[in-house]
Amino acid sequence: MKRYITLFSMIIVLLAGCSGAAATMASPPKPTVSVNVHGVNYTGDPFRYVIVEEKNPSNQAGGEHVGPYNGGGIMCCFTLPKHWKPGLRVKVHSTHWLKKDAKGKLPEVNKVYALDLPPYPDGKVGELWVLRTSEGGIEVVMSDVEPDQPEWPGKVKGWPEPSLAFQREQWELHRKHAETYVSTFQKALEEIQSGNGNNLNDEWELDKKYHAEEVAKFSGPLDPRYREYKKQGYIASLKLAKDNLDQILKTKP
Repeated sequence: MKRYITLFSMIIVLLAGCSGAAATMASPPKPTVSVNVHGVNYTGDPFRYVIVEEKNPSNQAGGEHVGPYNGGGIMCCFTLPKHWKPGLRVKVHSTHWLKKDAKGKLPEVNKVYALDLPPYPDGKVGELWVLRTSEGGIEVVMSDVEPDQPEWPGKVKGWPEPSLAFQREQWELHRKHAETYVSTFQKALEEIQSGNGNNLNDEWELDKKYHAEEVAKFSGPLDPRYREYKKQGYIASLKLAKDNLDQILKTKP
């Protein structure tokens, strides 16, 4: 019995030694961490950004397109030291587009901003935010909370608020699109009601492809029942299009 106890004790000692050796040989913790990057646009111009570490150009993130008065998605990843130290600098390559010129082109403006990375809030590395400010400049913020939160450390507070001119511009686009839908279904309904809607071959082919079960009861595009089926569809679509247009007209900024 003592022999077994001695052998067991030796095994424990060996395991403990191996564990200690493994811990000694293990790699030291990395001094860096990968963080997500977000873009926020406080201007009426669409823009794109890429953030690059000044001393290590291979460390970069971004590339997303951020619409006017909007926030981007989550871009991964940018590498940062776990602990902030003075001299951490990044470059933000910014591109924005102005309004269409007389030729219908969008003038492109490219700028590079060299910025100091601000101290980490509470000494902890967080997610990185690239802001295009309302004045057209670039600000870099380190934060795990969003811009509308009280703990947000950035100079610019809150999410972008569209200008009245931009809201009216967007409203006008929606209105025109809605009127186009109304006009399209109105013409289709008038044509089929007048008896001139004989050219239903294309729609028949589409319906067979995408609504096979619904049109299986019809013999083809010349079937009077199919014509009535399309007519009722136009009536329903026209009503929806008109209702949508009415809602848009009521919400003019």
